[in-house]
Amino acid sequence: MGHVYAEIELINGQDILDARRHLIGEEEIRRTNRTMLVDSGAYLLTINENIQAYLQLPFERRERCEIADGRVLECDVVGPVYVKFANRHATCNAFVLPGDSEPLLGAIPMEEMDVLIDMQRQKLVVNPEHPEGAVLRL
Repeated sequence: MGHVYAEIELINGQDILDARRHLIGEEEIRRTNRTMLVDSGAYLLTINENIQAYLQLPFERRERCEIADGRVLECDVVGPVYVKFANRHATCNAFVLPGDSEPLLGAIPMEEMDVLIDMQRQKLVVNPEHPEGAVLRL
């Protein structure tokens, strides 16, 4: 079983709100496309300091986090970040990992987008039961 990566668009959620209020123009919304590791064994969205420097997401708090190798880090939590894949989106906070650490799409934003890992094709796909858009369990 290999790693699954997907092209994910990350957008500064505060910029979206500011554009709706006509405080900034649509062209000023900070956004970036990144190839991210998709990991249903992780819960949350992580970005690295380089992505955070570009998006300038508002700081929320600091949290202690256990990473895959068992180390516990203090990470900034920033957001909101708008996450897009195909015809899906989620809004969440992101944990900022040091330096250029690999960004990670975890299970919670995946659930909100109603996307699945297709293990045979080793790729992220929209839920084939709901191709027209996400259907969420409440």
